[in-house]
Amino acid sequence: MQQPNKPLKLKKLVQAISFAFSLTSITALPTSVFASESAPTEATQANGTQNNPLTKLDWHMGPTAENIANVAQLKTSKGEGFLDTKNSDQFLELTNNLPSGSTNILVADNDSWWATFDFEPSGYIKDDEKIDANALLKELKDSDEASNDERTRLGMSKLYTAGWAIPPHYDPTTKQLEWALKVRSEDQHENINYTVRLLGRTGVMSATLVSNEENLNKNIQAFKHSLEGFNFNSGQRYSEYKNGDKVAEYGLAALVTGGAVAVAAKKGLFATLLILLAKAWKLVIVAVIAVFGGFTSIFKRKKD
Repeated sequence: MQQPNKPLKLKKLVQAISFAFSLTSITALPTSVFASESAPTEATQANGTQNNPLTKLDWHMGPTAENIANVAQLKTSKGEGFLDTKNSDQFLELTNNLPSGSTNILVADNDSWWATFDFEPSGYIKDDEKIDANALLKELKDSDEASNDERTRLGMSKLYTAGWAIPPHYDPTTKQLEWALKVRSEDQHENINYTVRLLGRTGVMSATLVSNEENLNKNIQAFKHSLEGFNFNSGQRYSEYKNGDKVAEYGLAALVTGGAVAVAAKKGLFATLLILLAKAWKLVIVAVIAVFGGFTSIFKRKKD
C-alpha cells in the first residue's frame, strides 16, 4: 500500500506505469483506472495504487547518489526513479522480462522512458577494433532463431531483429560505444533499444534505454543527460588500467552482439550460448514503452 509520506511524484510514477501494464495485458492489474475519458477521481486513483504491486517497490526518487555494482555511482536528477537490484528484478518480472539479480532500473522524471544498468566484469576491453555495422547486423539477425527457441522454452514471446535505428559508434574520448537496435515483436510492433556501453578498468557497464521510435531522439538526449551523472569509482576508471590487469577475451564489436555470447560461441559452449542469446541484447522487451507516448496527455488530463 502507498505510504502516506511517499512523495507525490512516486504516486504519479506508479500510476503511469500501472496504466501501461493494463494496456499491454501483462499483469492482472485493474484496467479501469484510466478507462474513462474524464479525469479519474482521487478515490479511483487511490484504489488503483493500492492494488498495484509496483507500490511495493522501493523507489529512490532523485536527486540521489546511487551505487551500481559497487564499481560506479549514478547521481540521479530530480524526479527520476531508481531501483536497487532486488526491486529491479521485480520490475523486470512485471514487464515480462527475465530477472538478472544484478540489474538496476532508472525511470525518467516524466515517465517517457526507462533504462537498465548492468555491469559485466569482463576485464579491460581494448578499444582499437574497427566496427562493421553491416556485419554485426547480419550476426544479430542470424541469432534470432536460436534466441527465440530459448525464449519460447522460457515462456517468453519471440523477438526479431528489424535493423539499426542508430548504427554502432564508438567515441574514444568518452570511452563509450552506442547504438540503437529496432526489435520487432510477433505482432509486428517495432520498438527500439538504445544502448550505451561505458568502458571501465575491470569491465563494462551496459546502459540500455527502452523507448518508442516516435520519441527516440528526444529520449536519447534526456538519457544522455542522465548519464552525465554516471562515473566509475576511483580505481575502476578505464584510464587507470595497469599492466597485469585482466583483459577481456573480446573487443568492441562483440559488445554489440552480447560480449559473453560471442565468447560462448567461439568456445563451443552451445548450452550457455542459447541461454545468453535469450537474456542478452534482446532481453529488454518494450512492454511499458509501447504506451509511454500517451503519458503526457494522461498527466495533463489528471492535472486539469
